[in-house]
Amino acid sequence: MKYQTVIGLEVHLQLNTKTKAFCGCSTDFGKAPNSNVCPVCLGFPGALPVYNHQALNSAIKLALAFGCQIQEHTKFDRKNYFYPDLPKNYQISQFDLPLSRNGYLDIYSQDKPKRIGITRVHLEEDAGKLIHETGVSLVDFNRTGIPLLEIVSEPDLFSPQEAFDYLTSLKSIIEYLDVSDCDMEKGSLRCDANISLRLEGAKELGVKTELKNMNSFKGVKDALTFEVERQTLLLEANQKLVQETRLWDVEKGVTVAMRTKEGAKDYRYFPDPDLTVFIIDASIISQIKAQLPELPPEKMRRFVKEYGLTEYDAKILVSSKNDAEFSESCIRDYPGKDKKELVNWLIGPLLSEANFRKIKLHELNLNKNELISLIGFVERQDISHLSAKSVLSQLLDTGKSARDLIEEGNLKQISNAEALLEVMETVIQENAKSVSDFKAGKTNALMYLVGQVMKKSSGKANPKVVGELIRRRLTDA
Repeated sequence: MKYQTVIGLEVHLQLNTKTKAFCGCSTDFGKAPNSNVCPVCLGFPGALPVYNHQALNSAIKLALAFGCQIQEHTKFDRKNYFYPDLPKNYQISQFDLPLSRNGYLDIYSQDKPKRIGITRVHLEEDAGKLIHETGVSLVDFNRTGIPLLEIVSEPDLFSPQEAFDYLTSLKSIIEYLDVSDCDMEKGSLRCDANISLRLEGAKELGVKTELKNMNSFKGVKDALTFEVERQTLLLEANQKLVQETRLWDVEKGVTVAMRTKEGAKDYRYFPDPDLTVFIIDASIISQIKAQLPELPPEKMRRFVKEYGLTEYDAKILVSSKNDAEFSESCIRDYPGKDKKELVNWLIGPLLSEANFRKIKLHELNLNKNELISLIGFVERQDISHLSAKSVLSQLLDTGKSARDLIEEGNLKQISNAEALLEVMETVIQENAKSVSDFKAGKTNALMYLVGQVMKKSSGKANPKVVGELIRRRLTDA
């Protein structure tokens, strides 16, 4: 039997406000344990919460970016459960009147566009952090009460790869909005995944499993991939699946059962009596909407229209806000109408250097004018593409000019026919079999001969010139 995988994601996003959601405590990361706390976030009797205005504005901004409908009336609820890192024994969250509903996110998965529904974006507060050591567990309440958004997708994702693509697109938009640093290592962005399998063509969802403890997008993809295999084996063996929460064990590469999954009735939601109903005026929504920046989907379409880029190239360049700004600055200053050569360098050698150095494209120590100058040397065939990649690395390491590095390394190509004839004749004399193969119609033999000339010239010969010279020489002979 063939099964369809159905995935829904719940992303928890810490907002980058200076103070917590309901009190004036600092949100600075890395402070001494239990130093950023007060009676409000520790849940002392009689301490009353007041919601952070900046957090509300950031939440509205993000919801609008995903095309959500902002609710005119919204309220906070108490989500009741006992856990050591939850000092009040309830979490201030939202239930039946969330901040927003009915949004969407357009993704490109395997180069195909797809619209993923967003059920809701709602407000809540973060819990503390447990630190497990040998024989003891410690709790740090510094994170307790930090403004948190929960972004809940519709079950519109049908593969682990689509889930990965959704998360990367989601993170890109959040970074453009500058409402969170999205640092998964700090816990600023966390993801839970709901996954079930159903028979192909069936409408009802299968038994749902919730996955937790995934600290990277790759971890989400790997955990979902394992879970697809696990559930498939159980279904094919006619074994019963139970609704449960499972943890992803990164080291073993497996999911392990944590607890049976709670439902809304288990949390005993009720309106928080300490917080009034919020009325969000339409003028506030309009004002925040007018402040939205150009987001990745619009920027991608503009890059395609204005600069003649392919959708694939544009998608890579706009994924990061700062990288997009650096790339567009280079594209604007690049001479000529055809920007393809520059774009190839941006998404090729430059991106490789950035990945190798574990930094972003815009963080490379590179003057855009030097990049354009280096590409010019290649286009004029003054140096080979291989030599130019070496010069690029040196540019980043030394800060010297491309021209100086090319001269210091004596890297200019030999394009003069007379200077190449002697080396070419030597190669022809030493490789009689390849000459015969070429004359017999084997085109690969020409590439071999060109390679031998390149080798004897220490890589300085212009391969295009060499190829044409050998072709004429052997055709006329």
